[in-house]
Amino acid sequence: MRFILATKNKGKLAEFKKLLDLPEIELLSMDQLPELRHIKIEEDGNTFLENALKKAKEVSRLSGIPAIADDSGLVVCALGGRPGVYSARFAGESATDEQNNLKLLEEMKGKSDRRAAFICVLAVISPKGKIFTYEGRCEGLITETPLGDKGFGYDPIFYYPPLKKTFAQMDAEEKNRISHRAMAIKKLRDDIQNIISALMEE
Repeated sequence: MRFILATKNKGKLAEFKKLLDLPEIELLSMDQLPELRHIKIEEDGNTFLENALKKAKEVSRLSGIPAIADDSGLVVCALGGRPGVYSARFAGESATDEQNNLKLLEEMKGKSDRRAAFICVLAVISPKGKIFTYEGRCEGLITETPLGDKGFGYDPIFYYPPLKKTFAQMDAEEKNRISHRAMAIKKLRDDIQNIISALMEE
């Protein structure tokens, strides 16, 4: 069965394919369908779930294929859950990862509560509107300074106590075992037969 991943990012497509690793599904990106190549979906929801659902609904409607979409970000306890859905643009619309990290570290100066979590929400939606959602969560701490040179986003300042490393100090295999996205994809993977059965009944 074919599914379309609501992204044009080849890296994200490769990551999903590796983590899903299911012979019974073919995963496509938006770039592989002419009608979706120039579509840009504004992520204006107030929650990760709202954004994931919006992307999946739009992509499935336009393509006629069941769609998978994700939205993820960092929530920091001392900042009341920020940056949350604004994680990618915390320091401004065109902010770099480094600028976002520096802004977050600046706001965390002097705060003793360093608890944070990466959250990923996945939504699977069929053209006829059947919906399945999954959430992955990884708990950690915000460091005082960036550590490590791997990964992307907030990885250099997100410390994972069980492995005594930031995400940016982990290799891909370590991160893919414990990350928020890996947890959400695992839940989807474990439920794939239910999804396929439900979609075949439409």
